[in-house]
Amino acid sequence: MSAKLIQTKTKGVYKRGNRYCYVFRGPDGKQRRRAAKTYKEAVRRKAATTVDVDRGEWMDSRLTFADYAPQWLATYKGRTKRGINADTKHDYGRSLGLDEKGEPILDEDGLPTGALGYFGRMRLGHIRPPDIKGYVGELEARGLAANTVRLAIAPVRALLGTAFDDGLIRSNPAAGLRIVVQSEDEEDEEQTKALSEEELESLLALVEPAWRPFFDFLAQTGLRIGEAIELRWGDVEGSWLRVNRRYYRGRVALPKGRKRRSVPLSRELAQALWTIRKDRHASDEDLVWTSHAGLRVDQSNVMSRVLKPAARKAGIGDWPGFHAFRHTAATRLFRRDWNAVQVQRFLGHSDPGFTLRTYVHLLPDDLPEPDFGGGVSTKVSTSPAETGRNGHEAEGTIPLQIPASANRAEVAALNS
Repeated sequence: MSAKLIQTKTKGVYKRGNRYCYVFRGPDGKQRRRAAKTYKEAVRRKAATTVDVDRGEWMDSRLTFADYAPQWLATYKGRTKRGINADTKHDYGRSLGLDEKGEPILDEDGLPTGALGYFGRMRLGHIRPPDIKGYVGELEARGLAANTVRLAIAPVRALLGTAFDDGLIRSNPAAGLRIVVQSEDEEDEEQTKALSEEELESLLALVEPAWRPFFDFLAQTGLRIGEAIELRWGDVEGSWLRVNRRYYRGRVALPKGRKRRSVPLSRELAQALWTIRKDRHASDEDLVWTSHAGLRVDQSNVMSRVLKPAARKAGIGDWPGFHAFRHTAATRLFRRDWNAVQVQRFLGHSDPGFTLRTYVHLLPDDLPEPDFGGGVSTKVSTSPAETGRNGHEAEGTIPLQIPASANRAEVAALNS
């Protein structure tokens, strides 16, 4: 049974056992009660709270990060006109330590994960810039890559920004906060390594013959693995292909960043795709790449049973993953004197600056322009297909079709 409240000489301030408390009415007219250690502290807080309520500046300081995070995630719509897509929102939840239902994700010891594990019990109004930097330091101590740390901090920044906009905290501790994430250049370079021409040739030679066209395709187009396995024959238009979708987290979604794009194909690759479709008698809705059983490609299965064994046999090691082929495609384009804007559009990046920051370190300074002839080709062609004497396309050639979405400037940029 709780101790009885005893009125003191100050109205609204009470003694309760060995401690004190004060009572006030919030902006909604509801009576609230807060604790204090001493009589003087109770009187001071009572006076300050009354002034804040009168000025419309009072905020409920008891709201914790853990209390606010689920309701924030459920209602968050982004901080720009573009909004936020479902995939990014899902990733935000994971970074915060929340599942799809907004429930805390617990580790094997039953403790909260993500940002909830660090900020969970802290009151929103008590979080300060050093606390955010402390969380960054904890993430770095786990050995996470610099970009992974930035992605983990992004929802914390957004959450605190919304809390400030909604008047739940007096100031945003993340506003203007410069977070320097330490990273080792050599480690980052290893993570973004591209295959050399010799490594690519050796790996393709040792991949199971049925899978060689798939990895050849990845090396030429630079598509993300989720974009490649969701590609359908209706997306292939002569010497171009449309990247309109990806397969992500078990469902079909828009490409990363919601950026649809058109990618030019070398004439050799376009011819190879045309032949594959003809042999399969495939319709526009059929997937371009499938398993031996005709099902959607299982990334994990192909990685462990096809790619990794071939890389080891080629003496390359275990490091190549699907993304290595994307890095390889980008590196080859840079070596052929494509500029950052052209490669950015080819890969579907948000801006050329990101493309340069990601790939420029892959480019040796002293290499001459390589000849792509004879092996995997990334030649971009915009000339018409060869025609016979009667004006029709020659047997077995692919007519070049430029999508309506590719304007003249884009075609010129891709082929300069």
